[in-house]
Amino acid sequence: MYMDKKVVITGGSTGFGFAAARLLADGGARVLITGRDEKALDAARERLGVNAIAVRSDAASLSDINALADTVKAEFGTVDALFANAGVNGFAPFEATSEDLFDQLLTINAKGPYFTVQKLAPLMAEGGGVVLTTSVANVLGLPMLSAYAASKAAVRSMTRSLARELLPRKVRVNAVSPGPIDSGILEKSMPAEAAEQTKAQMAADNPMLRLGTPVEVARAMLFLAFEATYTTGAELAVDGGGSQL
Repeated sequence: MYMDKKVVITGGSTGFGFAAARLLADGGARVLITGRDEKALDAARERLGVNAIAVRSDAASLSDINALADTVKAEFGTVDALFANAGVNGFAPFEATSEDLFDQLLTINAKGPYFTVQKLAPLMAEGGGVVLTTSVANVLGLPMLSAYAASKAAVRSMTRSLARELLPRKVRVNAVSPGPIDSGILEKSMPAEAAEQTKAQMAADNPMLRLGTPVEVARAMLFLAFEATYTTGAELAVDGGGSQL
């Protein structure tokens, strides 16, 4: 289905970025994934096989993004789909949110995808699709996530703006909005026991009474990139109904 498609996925070494890369590589696409962790990148590249290229790149660094664009041009020439997916989470009460945490979240989650799309848009093939990653946090008033939610709300806004501005290039821009997904990100941001308790509570609070899987988000990303040919500027919630019901 994806034979000979050329796809770039930032934050593609783990979570639903990796799940999307695996679906694409298994379907015959050539995939370039990025990440900051060299070991995770090497492991992902080995699992993805010969159709994958792994590039160390920090979404917070404009010089890295510029270098990424050069690498993509050299390896692919043109790009059929871009998943600007790299991001981080951060939990803190509003009163205790530090400037450093705020800057980190806004830089990686909002500035990163903005300039990733800017630098790679000239390489997008006509009819190509850009998929940004937002979060249900951008439409729900969730505690402990005010700065993170603000960063994802910025991405939701830029989805509309970039969709309008890239129309002349015949490139669509949409967003996938994950809810509670068992992607491993919680384990990276809090102790294991706290992560398990948090996941159990999120499942209990969800209308479907479970967490989603990375593959479920990945399938939505692929739909937006390749099949939703009359859709641009939209946000697709993959959240078990949590933001809708």
